[in-house]
Amino acid sequence: MTLRREMGPVAKSFLALGMAWLALAVLWGAACASAPQFDLPLDCDMQTDCFIQQYFDADPGSGYKDYACGRLSYDGHTGTDFRVRDLVHMDEGVPVLAAAPGTVRAIRDGMDDVSVRETGTASLDGRFAGNSVVVSHGGGVETQYSHLRKGSVRVRKGQKVRAGTILGLVGLSGRTEFPHLEFSVRVDGRPVDPFKGLAGGPPCGPGEAPLWSPQALRLLAYEPTRLLGSGFASRPPSHEEVAHRLLEQSVFPVDSEALVYWIRVAGLLEGDVLEFSLSGPEGELLARHEQLMDRSKVQFFQYVGSRRGADRWPAGVYTGRFVLRRLGPRDAAVIIDTSSRAMVGN
Repeated sequence: MTLRREMGPVAKSFLALGMAWLALAVLWGAACASAPQFDLPLDCDMQTDCFIQQYFDADPGSGYKDYACGRLSYDGHTGTDFRVRDLVHMDEGVPVLAAAPGTVRAIRDGMDDVSVRETGTASLDGRFAGNSVVVSHGGGVETQYSHLRKGSVRVRKGQKVRAGTILGLVGLSGRTEFPHLEFSVRVDGRPVDPFKGLAGGPPCGPGEAPLWSPQALRLLAYEPTRLLGSGFASRPPSHEEVAHRLLEQSVFPVDSEALVYWIRVAGLLEGDVLEFSLSGPEGELLARHEQLMDRSKVQFFQYVGSRRGADRWPAGVYTGRFVLRRLGPRDAAVIIDTSSRAMVGN
């Protein structure tokens, strides 16, 4: 006689749950194995002309953090933002490249290049990505290239592309305040951080199997803070003038209305201490400003200066200096210490 023991309802439930988890693990493992490795999605020097300003939000809650546990992100951000140096660089044309072989699934073009600060989000009618291209790589993996320049899209729907194929140019369309490419990765419709990949990894730092190619990963070394530029002006400058490179003057007449030293920096953290100073030809301090950051900022613009009195400016070399200190476990570390010089003459 053969005895057979029937499973009870609880045991059957656990078995079904286990089988479901096993199937999910198999599918997820297959996705990990089939996911392509991505090359850089734009043709730009990542040391001098371009950099990542905002990363995928790795915080599942209401806060935000980037993959390295830094603050270069915002709540709910699902892309990687590659910023170009300024609007002049954008106008010169920075090619956006397919990061891996695939087929163009969708395109959009024709939206103007204008900051959302000027137009407001209502005018976008939900088209927050602006001019964009979506490429399908098979296996449920796709990449999206957003905020492209108006009239720059060079591919059509259904077109096969190779890694490195030019899709368009970096622009300022959609919901953005600065010229950049937002590069997004989705697997079966789910946003994925290419620095973390699909296999997971440590809480802070790249995942065990990032989706970037080894060469791309080397070029994308994490940099929490970067000086975007500095210079002089003969009056208080605006952010727009700086972004259009309208203030690259380094020689000033002795009867200039004022002398102003300005800086642009990306990636400031709450608690950072900023020091700005302007000194005359004999080293005399003409202006100084110190600021404590009360909150983190993705980008920051500030200046310090002095107006001319009744007399002319003494001829000679004037020096502007910017120092950024960041509080550490024991003391403050100097993150940036830079100076610029301008000549005042007859």
